[in-house]
Amino acid sequence: MSSEIAKYIDHTLLSPSATSQEIEKLCAEAKEHGFYAVCVNPYYVRHAVKLLSSSKVAVATVIGFPLGQNLTDIKIAETQRAISEGAEEIDMVINIAALKDKQIDYVRDEIKAIVKTAKDNIVKVIIECDLLSDDEKVAATRATVEAGAAFVKTSTGFVKDGKGATVQDITLMRETIGSAKVAIKASAGIRDYAKAKALIDAGATRLGTSAGVAIVQGSVAKAGY
Repeated sequence: MSSEIAKYIDHTLLSPSATSQEIEKLCAEAKEHGFYAVCVNPYYVRHAVKLLSSSKVAVATVIGFPLGQNLTDIKIAETQRAISEGAEEIDMVINIAALKDKQIDYVRDEIKAIVKTAKDNIVKVIIECDLLSDDEKVAATRATVEAGAAFVKTSTGFVKDGKGATVQDITLMRETIGSAKVAIKASAGIRDYAKAKALIDAGATRLGTSAGVAIVQGSVAKAGY
């Protein structure tokens, strides 16, 4: 049943024009449908935490978003501030340029720094699959595993004309992770139950989507993140 998929969903609103009223709607929907978490921009963390304080819904936020090109110390400061305001989960964007320059040590060390800063809070590492070759996806996933993050995540949802999460990428991540205890979050372009189910069947254990309500209701949402 589509309602059973709710526990996989990070109900997401990361639009730069999102209003507090829209965040309130997001949080109300998350509570109503039993979604795992909401994912909001740092500006709205405190508001979401307050709205969800009497529920089991977690609050996640994004770090170095959406380009990943903030310096490591800035990402650390973002993480510290987000956690101090009540964020329970951190979705960070890797430095994609460093990865493409084959500066794998930099990428791994930055992830490790965020994991250390987050302490017991879950860190999900966004590798932005739409901008990477398969070899780069493998390298980024390995760096995530080596750095001790809880999740590797496919996408920000901000790549123009990007495919977002695909079964092929989830399968590649799963094969790369092997027996390591790192989970996969599929995000972007997930707008109906069929795609959500296919991604879970491929190995995703969390879904980042703005279409959570449509998915659990068995309908198809309009494009968006």
